[in-house]
Amino acid sequence: MALFRKFFYRKPPDGLLEISERVYVFDCCFTTDVLEEDEYKVYIGGIASQLREQFPEASFMVFNFRDGENQSLISNILSEYDMTVMDYPRHYEGCPLLTMEAIHHFLRSSESWLSLGQQNVLLMHCERGGWLVLAFMLAALLIYRKQYTGEHKTLDVIYKQAPRELLQLMSPLNPMPSQLRYLQYITRRNVGSEWPPLDRALTLDCIIIRFIPNMDGEGGCRPIFRIYGQDPFMAADRTPKVLFSTPKRSKLVRHYKQADCELVKIDIHCHIQGDVVLECISLDNDLEREEMMFRIMFNTAFIRSNILMLNREEIDILWNVKDQFPKDFRAEVLFSEMDAATSLISIDLPGMEEKDGLPVEAFAKVQEIFSNVDWLDPKTDVTLNVLQQIASSGALQKLDSASVHNTETGSLLLESTSANLKSEVKASENNIKGPTSMAQGKHDSASAYTAERGNLLLESLPAKLTSEPKAAENNIKSPQCRPHGKQSMSSFEPSLNANLIRKKIEPRNCKLLSYGLPNLKYISASTSSLPVCTSFIL
Repeated sequence: MALFRKFFYRKPPDGLLEISERVYVFDCCFTTDVLEEDEYKVYIGGIASQLREQFPEASFMVFNFRDGENQSLISNILSEYDMTVMDYPRHYEGCPLLTMEAIHHFLRSSESWLSLGQQNVLLMHCERGGWLVLAFMLAALLIYRKQYTGEHKTLDVIYKQAPRELLQLMSPLNPMPSQLRYLQYITRRNVGSEWPPLDRALTLDCIIIRFIPNMDGEGGCRPIFRIYGQDPFMAADRTPKVLFSTPKRSKLVRHYKQADCELVKIDIHCHIQGDVVLECISLDNDLEREEMMFRIMFNTAFIRSNILMLNREEIDILWNVKDQFPKDFRAEVLFSEMDAATSLISIDLPGMEEKDGLPVEAFAKVQEIFSNVDWLDPKTDVTLNVLQQIASSGALQKLDSASVHNTETGSLLLESTSANLKSEVKASENNIKGPTSMAQGKHDSASAYTAERGNLLLESLPAKLTSEPKAAENNIKSPQCRPHGKQSMSSFEPSLNANLIRKKIEPRNCKLLSYGLPNLKYISASTSSLPVCTSFIL
């Protein structure tokens, strides 16, 4: 097959360089010379005419790497020759790479176009300054199509197609380490079932620098960091932004010397996702002049074990500063999962202390009772069933016992605008005695007291539920003393009409606790003359 292709091989037109079968690059990409617009039209038009003459049955797709939103000049020229032009950016936040999404789109489009037929030809073009990203994309295509193996060897083969000095002229930093990292991402396509993997939202916790570089000529540096990328909290907006920037004049900016320390740990705590550009910059003594220490670009989907470890060969640095980095230099970037549960904010409500209120176990018992009730059955007396369950489980005794043994959480004070009700309440209050004074000479335990009060509440509530709202409104009972053997107690019997509760009850210093129960709230208030009263409002 190779002999057959060699026999029928046709040399490409002048002005094109063949990278692989049916993949060509305009040779204007390999030079820094700038053509005038008229010269450029003649140059591109001449190559297009030769292609049409030499490959009359071929179809052409052109990938162009450029900046700007307007239609490119090459698109206007090649449209006259029925050639489709697809534009891509020529950098990502100053780094001659593209996002994994753009790289994947390019590779899939190229592979599909070349696989559709032997007559399809792919042309590659870049505008001034785009040679670095074009070289990377060509190397990525060769690895993606398995025509080359080895990331470094493939990238080096492409860069050798142009003068070596062109690489340094177009970029102050050596971009190959980050480009090799992304070529490794492409190589991993054969390892995982899904490629590229889904973006991971991570938190960049800190950066550890081992063996400090000599950036200031005094054996040290003053590092600050800037991080660019997509905001993980704005999924709809994929535009890269400045996610983190160390303030120049802050206590976080310090001068580190090789003689003083071998390790520096700098906290970042920045949320990131997808493609990220991280810059480490060294400040001068005046805290104004900046010098780039190193730069890295990575994708969070390919981070393993939540750590990215880099030596001096794996970071983008200035061309002439490699000797300023110790041979054992290491930069370690530590991450953690960006879990929504860890970002919840705890809110302290005023007047709510841990010692006032019931233990969590009490609410768990109530939640268990209410979760087992069939609220949707119209034939079931739901309230009666709930009260029976509470009585059988002893929940009221546990609730009251907990409130007695801690501090009193209070009681509900009934106030009414009705003159008759005020007089009745006033008269009854004069006859009310404390729970301990009602049984003088006898020791009433808290458990017996609360058990009796719970039983009385159970006796009164079902009867009240069957009465009419109006009758309940007119027959509000005042506090009474009821004997129980040798013991006695006082209790309130308020009306259970929901509307009446909302209108007549005005608790003082009321505290509201919600523990996720369905339509259930626990309300408590404190008073000096009334016993503890627990009310569950459904």
